[in-house]
Amino acid sequence: MSKYLNGVKMGVEGSSRPRAESVAPARGGGRALPGLSAGRYVVAAAIFSLAVVSPAAAEKFGLGRPALPEEIAAWDLDVAPDGTGLPAGSGDVFTGEEVFAEKCAVCHGDFAEGVGNWPKLAGGQDTLDHDDPLKTVGSYWPYLSTTWDYVNRSMPFGDAQSLTADEVYAIVAYILYSNDLVDDEFVLSDGTFADVELPNAEGFILDDRLEAEKHFWNPEPCMENCKDDVEITMRAMVLDVTPEEESAAASGDAAPVEEAEEPVEVAAVLDPELVAKGEKTFKKCKACHQVGDGAKSKTGPILNGIIGAPAGYVEGFRYSKAMKAAAEGGLVWDEAELAAFLAKPKKYMKGTKMSFAGLKKEGDIEAVIAYLKSYSQ
Repeated sequence: MSKYLNGVKMGVEGSSRPRAESVAPARGGGRALPGLSAGRYVVAAAIFSLAVVSPAAAEKFGLGRPALPEEIAAWDLDVAPDGTGLPAGSGDVFTGEEVFAEKCAVCHGDFAEGVGNWPKLAGGQDTLDHDDPLKTVGSYWPYLSTTWDYVNRSMPFGDAQSLTADEVYAIVAYILYSNDLVDDEFVLSDGTFADVELPNAEGFILDDRLEAEKHFWNPEPCMENCKDDVEITMRAMVLDVTPEEESAAASGDAAPVEEAEEPVEVAAVLDPELVAKGEKTFKKCKACHQVGDGAKSKTGPILNGIIGAPAGYVEGFRYSKAMKAAAEGGLVWDEAELAAFLAKPKKYMKGTKMSFAGLKKEGDIEAVIAYLKSYSQ
């Protein structure tokens, strides 16, 4: 199909930018032209049909004008896997974290972990062979150009193409960092773009079914040896497309919705007001961490009993190399160490997977520690 429609380059799926305001109807279409009443439309349609019959006028409808070079350039945003088409610019992980928090986190979470049913952009490594794989930039997407192009063309939601090139580079750098693919000092630019290879780059094959499966094609459908009955082999809940309200009712073994845990005081010295304040502040941490009965490790480990525990104490969780090294060095999470970590995680432990910028107020740090104490044994 031609990429031009009456002189205006067509948009790409996912873009929220409008196409040309007036577009000629497809041949044979029944859509009325703007500004024509029903009666006038019949006359116009008759004249139009005569015009279509004429070979000289077959490709011209007398509408619109040739697109200007700058109009074509506005749609010509394609970026190839090798970086061809990238604009000049650069962005680092730290800047990306700030821009992502401002423009992307409302849907994708502070750490690209996804909010509600919005897409998750990080995690999912080694899950593609599971029944319910997590397909993210780090686990599934083959080319970084897809990430760059999509962010540049269609994001942020509701305000597409409002980002500068430097902001797009920074956001993509932060997404790479959230998938543990680059370190926190990485700078993505048109010069370093080709240096990044995503883990699943070799996970796709060329779709050659046109030739490879040609021997399966028959001009007449087979109507013999059909199955006597049809059985359901997979339900939509497995595919993560069933709304939670319906899936919970339809599946008897669906996991119950966890309610907020009430802090359990283990010592009389805990200040209830401080613990309550800590519970409120801990909402910034809930995207990755859980506490209380039934808590499970998510992007980050569970934090039950962390006060006084050695670093890397949660069995089965994949800690960063930096955290493993700290554990081997004998780090223990007493109040002082934990307070320093919560203030500036990246400065405290270079290489940590925790991408949270840190708590700026000492009062918030004190409150969170008090809240975590209430879940310590």
